[in-house]
Amino acid sequence: MKKIAFLILFVLIANLSVAQEYQPTKENLENREWYQDAKFGMFIHWGVYSVLGQHEWVMETESIDVKTYEKLPAFFNPTEFDAEEWVLLAKSAGMKYITITSKHHDGFAMFDSKLSDWDIMDRTVYQQDVIKQMAEACKKHDIKLFLYYSQLDWHHNDYYPRGDTGKKAGRPDQGNWESYLDYMNGQLTELLTNYGEIGGIWFDGWWDKKEADWQLRKTYDLIHQLQPQAMIGSNHHQAPNPGEDFQMFEKDLPGENKGGYSAEATVGKLPLETAETMAHRWGFSLQDKAYKSSKELIQYLVKAAGYNSNFLLNVGPMPNGKIQPEFVKTLKVIGDWTDTYGETIYGTRGGPISPQSWGVSTQKDDKIYVHIMDWKTDSFLFPTIQGELKSVFDFQTKKKLKFETNSYGTLVQLPEGRDYGQADFVLEVTIK
Repeated sequence: MKKIAFLILFVLIANLSVAQEYQPTKENLENREWYQDAKFGMFIHWGVYSVLGQHEWVMETESIDVKTYEKLPAFFNPTEFDAEEWVLLAKSAGMKYITITSKHHDGFAMFDSKLSDWDIMDRTVYQQDVIKQMAEACKKHDIKLFLYYSQLDWHHNDYYPRGDTGKKAGRPDQGNWESYLDYMNGQLTELLTNYGEIGGIWFDGWWDKKEADWQLRKTYDLIHQLQPQAMIGSNHHQAPNPGEDFQMFEKDLPGENKGGYSAEATVGKLPLETAETMAHRWGFSLQDKAYKSSKELIQYLVKAAGYNSNFLLNVGPMPNGKIQPEFVKTLKVIGDWTDTYGETIYGTRGGPISPQSWGVSTQKDDKIYVHIMDWKTDSFLFPTIQGELKSVFDFQTKKKLKFETNSYGTLVQLPEGRDYGQADFVLEVTIK
């Protein structure tokens, strides 16, 4: 028994030491700090799948085999794509960074890859490097560029043994997993060598083969070697792995599982991000009319900040290269809101009041911002917070509000006749 106990202890210590091996660089830690201050980003799902107007999973959901799917790029000619227009739209909405799909699950590279002809330069009549254009526009307008990269690949023969998806793609029942990992690392090397400074890599697809030997540390070390500041995150719906620099949650706030993806997720100590769509699907879907209102999305941004998380809001551009007018209209409304209230979000961290049914709090230095999103009376009580309260203001009008603190918390007299339907009523609380 003692020998078994010793072996178990040894394994635990060995695992712990492995987990502690990764030491982020000074540049990486600074990038993490910037990232947490940024709070708001644009997610872009765009690829040849947009031609079919049935979202980015169409190859899988419609059981399209590789040979048939390979006809799609010939129809992809986004002559109306303007990288600068996309970047300026994101910037006007108050977004500080952009995460775009460089390769999705269909394996198609939206950049000039020398490792395969399954890319935008070799298979489309468009023959322009989308990632290059986005990198140049982001640099010009001071927006950080993050790159989504799918570890899962429905097109590559060496992605074998097959995972839980892509079984109807008609690929041969053989392949070399090590060769696929070399291919993946080779493409990542291209992305981190040819497009200037990258904010980070947003991985997806690990969940397709949970038991596979992904050799994550080899890949992560490669990325950190090429660009030490680059942050690594993986949409694996688990606790963070050694070598990762931020943790994302798909269609959920950290710690929640309303979207059904985070049952196994554990909130770690890394910077956090929640990703959500403007309609239902991620990629362009012609019949997807489940548009979220500007109010709903503003409140999602505010809640994310209150959960000490970033908000990555997705658009799925059309095959012609334009972003849907419905999305543009909503983003302009969000931009008007961030112009007024951005100070209560950017550069803040989750406040001392934990998320409540009525809203959340954020904090920056001696300022606490109480975000009231669901409260229908003129008297508002928030829980006791540490420190002596100096003042309470209506953030928008800068009018001083009466308040009284007792053993139950602080009772604030809100303005009479305020608009109960507005997305967010903010109290600016100053503590001594």
